[in-house]
Amino acid sequence: MTDERIVQVTEALKHVVDPDRQRDVVGAKMVRDISVDGTTISLTVALSSPDSPHRAQIEQGIRTALGNLEWPTDIELSWTAEVSANTGFGQEGQTIPGVKNTIAIASGKGGVGKSTVAANLTVALRELGTKVGLLDGDIYGPNIPGMLGVNGRPVLENDKIQPLAGFGVPVMSMGFLTDPGQAVIWRGPMIAQALRQLVHDVAWGELDYLVVDLPPGTGDAPLSLSQLLPLSGAVIVSTPQDVALQDVRRGIAMFETLRVPVLGVIENMSYFVSPDTGARFEIFDHGGAKRAAEELGVPFLGEIPLDPEIRIAADNGQPVTSRGKDDPVARPYYEAASLIGSEVARLNAAKPDPLPVL
Repeated sequence: MTDERIVQVTEALKHVVDPDRQRDVVGAKMVRDISVDGTTISLTVALSSPDSPHRAQIEQGIRTALGNLEWPTDIELSWTAEVSANTGFGQEGQTIPGVKNTIAIASGKGGVGKSTVAANLTVALRELGTKVGLLDGDIYGPNIPGMLGVNGRPVLENDKIQPLAGFGVPVMSMGFLTDPGQAVIWRGPMIAQALRQLVHDVAWGELDYLVVDLPPGTGDAPLSLSQLLPLSGAVIVSTPQDVALQDVRRGIAMFETLRVPVLGVIENMSYFVSPDTGARFEIFDHGGAKRAAEELGVPFLGEIPLDPEIRIAADNGQPVTSRGKDDPVARPYYEAASLIGSEVARLNAAKPDPLPVL
């Protein structure tokens, strides 16, 4: 009887579809450890990211499907997560052993708070339960060490550079290799060589995501990075003004040329809320990045407010996301991180399998 009921459970679950993978949860191998004890069903569901925005939808689908059976009186669900791996979308470059996905954080111009977003997204992904590293790819202006409060010089072990760590995140930056205040005055070939070493000569370990904070603009660094390793996708950070449309369009065009999918757009410095009155001010206008995302057909990942706490926390090497996802200032970063994980999973699932070698 028990085996027969497990078969019934399995068949019922084939009607529940995971929005990320666009497959039923059985075919996507998300359902584990089905057991039946009398009229109680127990099973484990492996999500595509630890804080999947589709968890509630999947749970409702499972409970509805199993509730349509005549005999269950109780359904016990356990949750886990398995981040899928990506080997690129036809780009050049060599994957990093142990790194499942590489995500570039980019902007069409400087001054939009891209590095602050990159640092906070990385810590948010770590707090959500993934293994994540952060590469400061801004050779000319490496700000990540200060934002994570990480200092020191990396050491060489077994012919690999050992990254430093902050908030449980392995971090590598040119800022660790130069003296404070030293200007890096390099041309394109030297930038490419430096990036190659920071990518492939570092012992990154086992990671679900390697986040790369790119220099602003559409210059040598994004091109070099896309040639060094396959990118799972890019996040574009912009500000709310209407001119953001131009910057986002340039960024999307660049990544399309490099065959890198755009995971979405984040509107940074979206609005300011007065701590005294609670009044909201849209200092740099509002909604430009969202309109750009909609017009250009890419996901919109949310609005990050212009909040002094974010700046103060970054200056003190304590990103606001280290406070946890229930902190109101940190919450928008967590929401964006959740959507990024979901979009990576969706793209990985949609990526066609490589042709067999004959």
